[in-house]
Amino acid sequence: MSNHLVIMAGGIGSRFWPMSTPQQPKQFIDVLGCGRTLLQLTLDRFGDICPQENVWVVTSAAYADVVAEQLPQLPKDHILLEPCRRNTAPCIAYASWRIKKQDPRANIVVTPSDHVILDTAEFRRVIKSALSFTVETDSILTLGMHPTRPETGYGYIQADLSEPCARNREVFRVDAFHEKPDVATAERYIRRKNFFWNSGIFLFRVTTIVNSIRIYTPDIARIFEDMMPIYGTSEEQETINRQFPLCPSISIDYAVMEKAEEIYVLPANFGWSDLGTWGSLHQITPHDAFNNACIGSNIDLHDTRDCIIHATQQRRVIVQGLQGFIVAENDDQLLICPLDQEQLIRQFVEN
Repeated sequence: MSNHLVIMAGGIGSRFWPMSTPQQPKQFIDVLGCGRTLLQLTLDRFGDICPQENVWVVTSAAYADVVAEQLPQLPKDHILLEPCRRNTAPCIAYASWRIKKQDPRANIVVTPSDHVILDTAEFRRVIKSALSFTVETDSILTLGMHPTRPETGYGYIQADLSEPCARNREVFRVDAFHEKPDVATAERYIRRKNFFWNSGIFLFRVTTIVNSIRIYTPDIARIFEDMMPIYGTSEEQETINRQFPLCPSISIDYAVMEKAEEIYVLPANFGWSDLGTWGSLHQITPHDAFNNACIGSNIDLHDTRDCIIHATQQRRVIVQGLQGFIVAENDDQLLICPLDQEQLIRQFVEN
């Protein structure tokens, strides 16, 4: 009953234009065409791991209504609203101190809201194994994904595989975190076998993460520690609106994970993708015989291969003679772009 889930849902998702916009980021969209948004799928996959009353979502104040609409089972005061973007360290700090006020014995799993997991059963098994480890230790645990290719879009975790942890034979000590590499470096990581993709999923007891933030980022800790008396009261949001912008903008990796001593990784393989690009969506979506991935019920392809077509609004879409393209429509906007040039989309949209 002390297991808690924190879903981080504050990103703006600009890389999935036109399907995703700052007004409607990808975590609130049915990206996979399955009838559930990425946020809803995130909660669904945790099943019976923690009770609904122990689920928390941290998001932008601008998305408060859409979170409440998509997750109506959530207690309203468990939707924690950030007045501005400050990266993942302040996000996790806010949720951790808020949970600590309610449940000082809490065992927490923190997850992004926009990932895709293909093997839900294995995911739940891994999460339960990980929670059984953190509840008994003063350790921070992260999930590392077995890499399937020399990916340059993910950070990597370097593990010491020489000896598993005595409390859980699936768990190993982390040697180092590495930023997104170039192709040559990624290929070297793959060959070494002890490098894993950084999933951004973390587990810890609330006392462990609070103490770690106090040690490694005391400026953030002081802000949320001083607010302890107002958590859960009518003064909380007003105080957060005033104090949260004082936090530095820093990721939890930089703020804590790369500095902490008792940090471990559980290497896993449950069909994970952080869905950061159209290319990553193409990789995880079922393909036809010509390596095309189609999301939508009225798509007709001719002499087309290696493409991703996203058209879910009942318009008829016919594609002839394309290779390696993105075709995506949403409302009155249409994207046609080579997959290998999708990094240009963001600058075109912003301009």
